[in-house]
Amino acid sequence: MLSALIKAMRPRQWTKNGFIFFALIFDKQLFLPGPFLRTLEGFFLFCLISSAVYLFNDIADIEGDRQHPEKKNRPLASGALPVGVAFGTAILLSLVALIFGYLLAPIFAGILGIYLTLNILYSLWLKHIPILDVLIISSGFVLRVAAGVALITVERFSPWLYMITILFSLYIGLGKRRAEMNMLEQGAGAYRKVLDGYTIPLLDQYITIVSGMTIVAYSLYTFSAPNLPVNHSMMLTIPFVVYGIFRYLQLIQTGHAAGAPDEVALKDRPLQITVLLWGLAVIAVFYLS
Repeated sequence: MLSALIKAMRPRQWTKNGFIFFALIFDKQLFLPGPFLRTLEGFFLFCLISSAVYLFNDIADIEGDRQHPEKKNRPLASGALPVGVAFGTAILLSLVALIFGYLLAPIFAGILGIYLTLNILYSLWLKHIPILDVLIISSGFVLRVAAGVALITVERFSPWLYMITILFSLYIGLGKRRAEMNMLEQGAGAYRKVLDGYTIPLLDQYITIVSGMTIVAYSLYTFSAPNLPVNHSMMLTIPFVVYGIFRYLQLIQTGHAAGAPDEVALKDRPLQITVLLWGLAVIAVFYLS
């Protein structure tokens, strides 16, 4: 049961919480011990609250998951994890995260509370509304970035990064919906009701719009943010972003990205190398130039 509980908490998806480090990195405080430790503590608390959300979501989706070709193997849907244990654990994780989050920073705890409330509403209702469902997913990434800002004393964090986060997470969310549509083909709505509101051509149009806007927004950030080097060396990181967006789209179109985006990234070596090189390039521009 413990193994099933840990699996249901989805530790592999904790990589999403890495967005909380954006403020630390892009405000040039990565190597300051105090801000780094506070952000690291916030990261672990966000992992707890996100695991609680996953448990709540799986409880709400248990019947639908049992009809899904892959999700039927999840601990709750398969019966390996009792609903009572999952619900109790979700409540406990939420309380621990909120209490310790408040001790860390009241504003941070407020963001955790908004994230939890929004995702419970998503699990119960909002995920069934087309377009709004991916916007809610996108808001979760923005809240992670905002949580990182709340944990440190920010000096010159560019608001462009909020826009980039919104657009990039929308791109990922729409890509996941398209991958699900492609995998389930006819009758997709029987597994996820919201898919009745989408078609693959419609999602392709959304993805085209959002991916283009993401590249443009990131490009504008690289030479307009106030804390970047005057030689515009940050523009050298644009090719990594372009390749990463194109690579994920390739995986979607070829049917190799049916899982969660973070799971796809953990399996695809070119994406891993791209993210690594982009991260190293950003650190070099901010801290070595």
